[in-house]
Amino acid sequence: MEIFRSLDKAAEQGGRSVVTIGSFDGIHLAHQELLQRVRERAAQQQAASVAITFDPHPLQLLAPAKAPKLLTPAPVKLELLARSGVDRLLILPFTETLSRWPPEKFVEEVLVKALRAAVVLVGDNFRFGHRAAGTPAMLEELGRRWNFQTEVLPSILLRGMPVSSSQIRCLLEEGRISLANRLLGRPFSVRNAIEPGLGIGHSQTVPTLNLAPYSEMLPATGVYVTWAKIGVSSEEKKGAKSQGAEPPSRPLRSVTNVGYRPTFGERGLGVETHLLEKWEGPPPDSLEVSFLYRLRDERKFDSPEQLKAQILRDISHAEKCFRRLERFQVIPIRDKWRRRM
Repeated sequence: MEIFRSLDKAAEQGGRSVVTIGSFDGIHLAHQELLQRVRERAAQQQAASVAITFDPHPLQLLAPAKAPKLLTPAPVKLELLARSGVDRLLILPFTETLSRWPPEKFVEEVLVKALRAAVVLVGDNFRFGHRAAGTPAMLEELGRRWNFQTEVLPSILLRGMPVSSSQIRCLLEEGRISLANRLLGRPFSVRNAIEPGLGIGHSQTVPTLNLAPYSEMLPATGVYVTWAKIGVSSEEKKGAKSQGAEPPSRPLRSVTNVGYRPTFGERGLGVETHLLEKWEGPPPDSLEVSFLYRLRDERKFDSPEQLKAQILRDISHAEKCFRRLERFQVIPIRDKWRRRM
């Protein structure tokens, strides 16, 4: 996937394109369907498939107090968009100037002049231009003026719920991780650097890897069955490989607590992960935690011994969950959804 951060660079590519536009926070099932249709239409048109997104999220500039915590921070969103198979990604810096462009100027400057759009695909809740004045109907009208087709993807419902970033945030806030994962089409995950803990786990309960403070979306406080994918610095990885001990890239079974650790006196919100498998590799410097199932609420225990006993029960329950997962061949959620179309 080619990535461009200016209209001039995007315009240099030439040729016609099939385009979709959005914040794409989460790259959930509806986003995935939109991106697939863009690829299909691009193949039919013998054109490049292009996704347009914004950095930062528009609300971070226009209404910071109302800006959502992101499901997928920018580096993760880029990775997921690259996996989607689109040919090009145009990241428009969302500035005060851009926010004041009327819909007509956005279409002329971005879709017509820079990308030479043949087809533009958007969701039915798509809005664009100053004060979100542009609608899908207006885009269709402008398409007739500028000679491109507009296709509008209707809202997708799953179990009666709209598949949207805001709906997924609501589910995560309620701790309904399994349903949030269904709407995402994959396990919700967070990724950050690892920071040293206070040593309480090693000395009094079980050892954990602690994420550095994380400012974006987290699920509700509680204990979860998770996958943990460990990252190491390039120097450490190179050294391990030279010694024939390259660390595994697969995720490891784990249990994760999201919360304030009240048994030891409340602290800031943290994410602590206990690995159920032995890590054999160089010292980790980052961690990606994928949330599969919620085991229980976080609560305060009368003693570290009581907390440790509960953690051991959590580990036992998690092991049962992983055994059940291994017994069934998991069909990707998105594939199951498409079969019902």
